[in-house]
Amino acid sequence: MPIPRLRRRHRPPAPLSVGAAVGRFLLGSLAAIAVVVVGGFFALRSVTVREAERDTRQRVELQGSLVEAAGLEDGLLRGDAAARARLDDLVQTQLLSDSVVRVKLWSRDGRILWSDEPAIIDRRFGLGADEQRLFTEGGSDAELSDLSRPENRYERHEGKLLEAHTVIRTPNGTPVLFETYQRFDSVSASGQRLLRALAPTLVAALAVLLLFQVPLSWTLARRLQRGHRERERLLEGAIEASDRERRRIAADLHDGVVQDLAGVAFGLAPLADDAARRGADDEASALRESTTRLRQGIRSLRTLLVEIHPPSLDSAGLEATLDDLLSPLATAGVTTELHVDDGATAGSSADPLVYRVAREALRNVAEHAGASQVVVCVARATDGDRRAIRLTVVDDGHGFDGSMRARRADEGHLGMTLLEELVAEAGGTLDVRSAIGAGTTVELEVPIR
Repeated sequence: MPIPRLRRRHRPPAPLSVGAAVGRFLLGSLAAIAVVVVGGFFALRSVTVREAERDTRQRVELQGSLVEAAGLEDGLLRGDAAARARLDDLVQTQLLSDSVVRVKLWSRDGRILWSDEPAIIDRRFGLGADEQRLFTEGGSDAELSDLSRPENRYERHEGKLLEAHTVIRTPNGTPVLFETYQRFDSVSASGQRLLRALAPTLVAALAVLLLFQVPLSWTLARRLQRGHRERERLLEGAIEASDRERRRIAADLHDGVVQDLAGVAFGLAPLADDAARRGADDEASALRESTTRLRQGIRSLRTLLVEIHPPSLDSAGLEATLDDLLSPLATAGVTTELHVDDGATAGSSADPLVYRVAREALRNVAEHAGASQVVVCVARATDGDRRAIRLTVVDDGHGFDGSMRARRADEGHLGMTLLEELVAEAGGTLDVRSAIGAGTTVELEVPIR
């Protein structure tokens, strides 16, 4: 099987330094302050508009009462010139200003009885449902003016306007609709004044809060960094402790049980030969069978010893130790292949990590995969200043899905998870791909330093 081409992968990002973490916190806090200020402007503007509409409703009622008491005559209903002139004098001197730019007086049937714009007097336009409601229920109303309506043709050059309505009565009791148009700029200006008044206090309060939070964030970032380093030390310690325990178990088995069984097998062989010379064929056959079983047991134990703790990488090399890892699978009837290119046989700083990942992957194959074939490839490549070693372990077993791996992790099977963290700390990547019925592929790539 050809050795897969070495692909360059992105190195996982290193943990942030304390300064970088606090810097990000400050940037986020400044962004939050900006959001608060901008949001506050629009919120205050919305509040100001609502307050302006309320004030405008109150103002139009007062202005309507003034017109009703001092300038409204029954002659307006008939288009009397004197009545119109009297109302014109009152509106021009008492109501029109820099903010109030138009005044209209409507009959219930939509005819404009009077306006400071003579071109629309006596013309008819449709009144909306809100205006009609005022004729029956009374009160007042204020809203942004729709300048696209034909009755507002002469107000379009004024820009955004706030129009207000209320019903007043002529001396004979006829209801008419009194309407004023106010510049919306005055509403926006009051909102901006309110924001300018509140913004310094708000920003100052946020700045003080930020100053108090910076030392706290610095302390928390340092604690997190110390916790990260401590977790790394614990993880490395756990791996080293596991290796030491494996080495101790392997040594105890080799020097104890294996030697004892080898001695027994060595002692049974001459007894079998002696029984054969005496003609005790049944006895000789039983002794030879026992000797054979003992030797098979010894081979199995030695295979187990290699799996528990293989020969030293420094003395035997990566290829030999990987071949030892594959031998139990081969003994179990699994077809195995090992491909190690010439560049990877010389040894490197990454060999221990390559071995650990291969050992965990092959252990999973033996215990869970039910595979008939396993292929292990190791390649080494140089890309500019970057040197890396890559391990690929492919089996044709049952495979698994993500939920199965998560469930095994919850049950305490954390071998591959711990190795993923070690690989990430070494600046490498560990990719496990699998699907039900499609086997499993484990790919490791780690830089050589």
